Amino acid sequence: MAPTILAKVAAERHALTVSELTYRIKDLLEGEFPDLWVRGEISNFKHHSSGHWYFTLKDAHAQLSCVCFRLQNRLIRFRPEDGLEVYARGRLSVYEKRGEYRLLVDYMEPVGVGSLQLAFEQLKARLAAEGLFDPERKRPLPLMPRKIGVITSPTGAVIRDILRILKRRNRGIDVLIFPVRVQGDGAAEEIAEAIRILNRRDDLDVLIVGRGGGSIEDLWAFNEEVVARAIFHSRIPIISAVGHETDFTIADFVADVRAPTPSAAAEMVAARRDELIERFAALELRLVKATRYLIVRRRERLSQLQARPGLMRARNLVQQALQRADDLDYRLQIAMTKRLRAAREHFAALSLRLTAQRPSRRLAETRGRLALLQNRLNATIRERIHTARRHLSSAVGKLDALSPLAVLARGYAIVWNERGAIVRDAADVSVGDRLRVRLFKGQVNVRTEEVRPDE
Repeated sequence: MAPTILAKVAAERHALTVSELTYRIKDLLEGEFPDLWVRGEISNFKHHSSGHWYFTLKDAHAQLSCVCFRLQNRLIRFRPEDGLEVYARGRLSVYEKRGEYRLLVDYMEPVGVGSLQLAFEQLKARLAAEGLFDPERKRPLPLMPRKIGVITSPTGAVIRDILRILKRRNRGIDVLIFPVRVQGDGAAEEIAEAIRILNRRDDLDVLIVGRGGGSIEDLWAFNEEVVARAIFHSRIPIISAVGHETDFTIADFVADVRAPTPSAAAEMVAARRDELIERFAALELRLVKATRYLIVRRRERLSQLQARPGLMRARNLVQQALQRADDLDYRLQIAMTKRLRAAREHFAALSLRLTAQRPSRRLAETRGRLALLQNRLNATIRERIHTARRHLSSAVGKLDALSPLAVLARGYAIVWNERGAIVRDAADVSVGDRLRVRLFKGQVNVRTEEVRPDE
């Protein structure tokens, strides 16, 4: 009796397979939690060679397995780390092979700080540890650059401000503009490539890389690692001129010089002529003061030595030293005068070069050369036309002299017989032959009545 009941119960029982149960649970979870935010601390973070991120979100009482696939994590600016508390957005799913549920993460942001700010701090710390910000590797700007490159948007106010300031302060500087996008996808790669391309040229003295102000999202292209490394490897000194004075980017820390604004960058590379004169004058004054101070100190030292009783016997040596000091003073004054003269001559040469570089003067010289060449060309053309006319007149005269019509005009005629042959001898004509005579004007037909050959 008992076996019969057990067999009946077994026949009525419907058992689910593991796969069927897992699929039902997966449908329930994915249908109930298609989109949700989870807050927790990251642990066991792993960046797989496939590009996917695997980690666990946990709090004091529970933990949740998570995965962020490569197509999603490339949009996340910061680098997840163990111990970092984050907000994660995604959907629940079940990994059938292990029978565990997990969160498929589409987006994350840190708790208490923006993702961009965290990415900025992480990259800044990593590049600083590599030495990209070291002051020792930064180069000074050239005193008087002849040509500068500007990497920025060609349509923004930045390029207009830079060109306006350069035109006002120093017209002798040539500017090469390399247009790039300064925000949005691909902007960082364009900026880095522009730096690499301009570094292949030999005629640029300094580069300005920048844009106007904006939010951290607008300026983010200048926080990308590819731009930082392009600036680091540049052999040409670079001025970073991004945003306003309160804006700081990774490019500012790597560049040789940071300008608070793009306009300030233009002022840095375009020193005014009067400022250079003042700088030379200040250097001259400092040199004179330093020389005089050195002479006074040496004289005071000599006076102190002379006042010592133990050195009275060495008066001759002291006097010799004084004479040598005077000689050195004289030689120093001469050397200083020569240096100052050379500096002034060098400055005059630079001023002459600046003057020679003015477009108006070059244009006037080019116009003068063009007018001279135009006059020479006109004279050559007139001479050739006159010669050609003389040759033509001579040829026409020769042609007229050789023309049969000219011979007929003098009273001669051409005679043809009935066969159309030209008659040159009276012996070829018989009485009664019909002849055709060509005169200068018109022709006549005649019949011979008498033939008189020349004897």
